[in-house]
Amino acid sequence: MRKSTRLASSLALVAALWAAPALADLKIGVTPGVVADSVITAAEEAKAQGLAVEVIEFADWATPNLALSSGDLDLNFFQHQAFLENAVKETGFDLVPVAPGFLPNIGLYSLKYDSLEALPDGAKVAVANDPVNQGRALVLLANAGLIGLKDGVGYLGTLDDVTDNPKNLTFVEIEGPQLVRAIEDVDLAQGYPAHYVSAGNPDLAGQALAYSGVDETRFAIAFVSRRDNAEDPEIARFVEIYQSAPSVEAKIAEYYAGNPILYSLPWK
Repeated sequence: MRKSTRLASSLALVAALWAAPALADLKIGVTPGVVADSVITAAEEAKAQGLAVEVIEFADWATPNLALSSGDLDLNFFQHQAFLENAVKETGFDLVPVAPGFLPNIGLYSLKYDSLEALPDGAKVAVANDPVNQGRALVLLANAGLIGLKDGVGYLGTLDDVTDNPKNLTFVEIEGPQLVRAIEDVDLAQGYPAHYVSAGNPDLAGQALAYSGVDETRFAIAFVSRRDNAEDPEIARFVEIYQSAPSVEAKIAEYYAGNPILYSLPWK
């Protein structure tokens, strides 16, 4: 090879390496909506501070824990403590929460009725099909007097634990992220305000017929890692950025129409 050819090849290699994207310091798994957008906002803040973060979006609530456990992610952010505990029990994954994110409320929504009292006999009700989020909906329904639950089951209750159903409600179990679409096909649906905002219906987010309490910190979305990297300083650095950046707080507020009844920030 002639000297000029070798030089050209070397310069081409340098140019290729310079153009290649830098490897991420952290890979974080999220689900769509306010969860993803708030983390993306924090990742932009982190980039400005020299921390490269790759945000990977998943369409379901199972794969982010599988990817984290297998080492494809360093962190995920989509689930609350109760959901994580149930996932660990079912899978054996050695995953732990490292810090709280925002606390989303849940509500009971209807496009057909203005009150829970107006629900007819045999009304169709959509609830999440995963055990913990379903349990949250059932507690909300029980607190509203629509059903009775076995003593002591609390948020771990399932449809098998319904002991009293005076309105003969018919339950439909649906993947959590799909509940936002179910409202058009049922009389009442468990719902997450941010999902309605993401779907282009922010007004509906504030029109639930009942809401869960905003003091349920057990249901704050948590940053979750493997136990073996829970003390990673880059994870701690990113969490600090997420919790302190005004742009992140503004992004969360945007999804909840600035309504503090719909969410809270437990780290404050």
